[in-house]
Order: sequence, then C-alpha cells, then structure tokens
Amino acid sequence: MREEMRAEKRKRNQPRRNISKLIIFLVGTLAGGVAVPSMLLADIYKYVDKDGVIHFSNVPSTQGKWILVIKEKRVHFNLGRNYEKYNQEIWKASQRYNVDYHLVKAVIKAESNFNPKAVSRAGARGLMQLMPQTASLLQVNDSFHPEENIDGGVRYLRYLLNLYNENVRLALAAYNAGETAVYKYRGIPPYQETRTYVQRVLRYYQDFRRESRSPVHPSRSEN
Repeated sequence: MREEMRAEKRKRNQPRRNISKLIIFLVGTLAGGVAVPSMLLADIYKYVDKDGVIHFSNVPSTQGKWILVIKEKRVHFNLGRNYEKYNQEIWKASQRYNVDYHLVKAVIKAESNFNPKAVSRAGARGLMQLMPQTASLLQVNDSFHPEENIDGGVRYLRYLLNLYNENVRLALAAYNAGETAVYKYRGIPPYQETRTYVQRVLRYYQDFRRESRSPVHPSRSEN
C-alpha cells in the first residue's frame, strides 16, 4: 500500500517538476541570450484551470486568471551599422510616395537591419525584404540594389496604407503576413511572428524618431 501511495505521489508531482524545469530553462535561456522559439519574443503567462491543469501562453485569453511568470527581456535599441548609409534613398522614396521617413527606416531595421544583401529563409531579398513575385509586380529589377529595393518597398507600403485607410498596424501586418491573412482575420492575424513584427516596427519607429538624425534632403540635381 505504501509503495502504491508513493507511486501516486510521484505521479502527481511529476507535472510540477516538468513545469519547474521548463521555467528554469526559459529563464536561463533568456539570461543567456540564446535563440529559442518565438514564444520568447513576448511575456509568458501561466493559468491553472479547475482540473489543476497548468497552461502557458504568450497571449493570455480573457478566461481564467493568468499570472505573469516570465517577462520579455528588453533589448537596448541598436541603430545598426548602416542605419544612416541609405538616408538619402529612404528620404527620396518617402517623399515620393508620402510615407513617413522614420516608419520606412523602422521597417528596414526590422526586415534586414540595413543589410542590402539580406536573404530570408522564404527567399525575401534586400533592405526591405521583397519576395521575388512582389518585386516583379513592383517592377524592381534588382532587389539587391538599395535604391531600387527601397523604392519598391516604400511603394508597396503606400499601397497598403491606402488599402487600410492609413492604419499603420494593419499595413505592417499585411507587409509581414500578406493581405489575405489580414482580410481573413479582419485585422492583425493571430500569428505570433506577425504580432511581434508589428510591435517591433512600431518600437523602432518611436526610437528612430527620438534618436536618428534629421533626414538628408535630396539635392536639386536629383529632383
């Protein structure tokens, strides 16, 4: 009987041990700066339901009492090595298509960190990470050419801003996840990557407004 009771007690305590290990792993990973799945891009909440089952989520629902157990590690804003290198091209495109200069810089920061040769796993290219089919529609012949890429990306942003009546959040969500996803969910899609992307760009936007220098105005010969 005692052995059965001990076995039952070990069984009840096993989930707690696993949860403790999970929390220790997450905290340790955050402290070490190791890359882990997207759940670490946001705060982590815990909820215990009526059956004693413990749930973790980075997007807590309105049902139940969720408790914050891990807070997102805030990263100091780093402008990036080339954050001023393409100021003139960004300024020209932002003026041409009437898109906020600092918003364009924020998108580039989030997409490529100002690396004109960046290529994503999905095949997006250049400073504003244009997919080949999107670049073709925008008549961008060389996505690795900074000026062409920026012009095409800003033109696409202007299209999205027009589509969503200047709603920046929806435009950014569509830039990341596509117009179909925004239409399907009638707003920002419930994808953690997209939600994190929108938040990141808006944070960069505020940071650039505070920290970056004034835009470089094109010379008369370039008009």
